[in-house]
Amino acid sequence: MNATTAHGHRSTARPVLSGWLGFAGVLLFTLGLIHVMSGLAALFKDDYFQVASGSLLVFNYTAWGWIWLAIGVLQIAVGIGVLGGSLAARAGGVALAGLALIGQIAYLAAFPFWSLIGVGLCVLVIYALVAPPENARGT
Repeated sequence: MNATTAHGHRSTARPVLSGWLGFAGVLLFTLGLIHVMSGLAALFKDDYFQVASGSLLVFNYTAWGWIWLAIGVLQIAVGIGVLGGSLAARAGGVALAGLALIGQIAYLAAFPFWSLIGVGLCVLVIYALVAPPENARGT
């Protein structure tokens, strides 16, 4: 979208600043930190996620810990990319928020309140990433 001014100089289009993308980037970064801590808790303290009924939807606490650790580290990186205006980071953020949303369902038996909050935050992140225009930046 370059336009020629009256003096013959070209002006470059500035990216649109989006509060939603700024919010999504910061929230992805924060959720990434929380998921890293959850992953470390699952790795180092197996009984942290156990419930009396045994109805937690995980197959192996060590694998569960590594999955949350990987999702968390990726969310931190993607959150930084979203703040920088990367369209690929926005797409990755939607995918990671979707994965985290599914993962939060497994927490329903152990932590129902936090799980519902986590599902809501993931939905909010997805909306915040897809609502702004394509050329928008978070900062």
